[in-house]
Amino acid sequence: MNPPILSYEALERALHLRDLTDALQGPHAMQQLVETIHEALAHRWQCHRHLHRANPVVSVAENYDRLGYPPEGAARDARYTRYVTPRVLLRTSMSAAIPGLLRALALDPPDEVLLICPGLVYRRDSIDRLHTGEPHQLDLWRIKRGRLDHDDLLDMVQAVVEAALPGRRHRVVPTEHPYTTGGLEIEVAAGEAGGDWVEIGECGMAAPHLLEEAGLDIRETSGLAMGLGLDRLLMLRKGIDDIRLLRAEDSRIARQMLDLAPYVPVSSQPAIQRDLSVAVEAETTPEELGDRIREAMHEHLDQLESVDVLDEMAYADLPPAAHARMGMQAGQKNVLLRLVIRDPARTLTREEANDIRDLVYRAVHQGACMEWAVPR
Repeated sequence: MNPPILSYEALERALHLRDLTDALQGPHAMQQLVETIHEALAHRWQCHRHLHRANPVVSVAENYDRLGYPPEGAARDARYTRYVTPRVLLRTSMSAAIPGLLRALALDPPDEVLLICPGLVYRRDSIDRLHTGEPHQLDLWRIKRGRLDHDDLLDMVQAVVEAALPGRRHRVVPTEHPYTTGGLEIEVAAGEAGGDWVEIGECGMAAPHLLEEAGLDIRETSGLAMGLGLDRLLMLRKGIDDIRLLRAEDSRIARQMLDLAPYVPVSSQPAIQRDLSVAVEAETTPEELGDRIREAMHEHLDQLESVDVLDEMAYADLPPAAHARMGMQAGQKNVLLRLVIRDPARTLTREEANDIRDLVYRAVHQGACMEWAVPR
């Protein structure tokens, strides 16, 4: 079955979104964070660096096949991936650039190089203060003629955390990736004094099959692989608890996004809550709901702080009166959503909050009766 395809308008919006890691699109603190990290690694290893930027539209082969993802893996599911055609998509990770870079290296293998790949990646995701459908990611791959081992990987983790989040405690947790061996998840303490642990990235030894398929001699070559979530890192570095602030246009906020100094709140806006009861197809995920909302209200998305699923009920578990009220059909489910509406820079009126509620309702409700869908 072919996956659902992005509309032309959705693709155009995605491709025109500003990449905060790219200095050609204007200065931003995220660029300083990227530079701080790779400067620290290059100084530690005294190696050549190669900074690579690539088109975000990639083939399924580049994004999944060549990295070793299984053909039926959940990562390929259209519920989480934005397909442009059945064989082309918006990259889901910066690792999509790595197989091509490794093939280029195989033509004239260096003694040692640090591959640096920053940029936007594209996913379907829920809406809250910590997530976005277009996060920034940084892939760092150390390729060396010689043997690298697990201790080298741990040393890389320590160097990155020290550079990005000075003084912050960190730990690693075993995990698996199709393109590494000995995979680790990197977590840091949420606060400098402790608290919960927050994931900032993953890493591992570069999988021999990936190096070999690129044409590198695995008897002589080894590598370290790391992928970092730059939005989360920058929020931790500056003490920001709302991801929308990274792109805020209000001058009081925007000028604070030009360096790595701690963020100073400009105001404390009151939150407005609105609850919605909607009918959607039974298999719909929170990530799909979030993606529908982003596509429908992209111009007002900075005013929507979060969309939480409070409860779900199957068609069979609801009385006929509820079916009639929503125009609900067999094969659908009822989802209770809570919207937290708050502009990061100003107070919204009751009417503006209701307009946002109506936009969300029209974006997600699939029942025959439309309670809050009157055009304004």
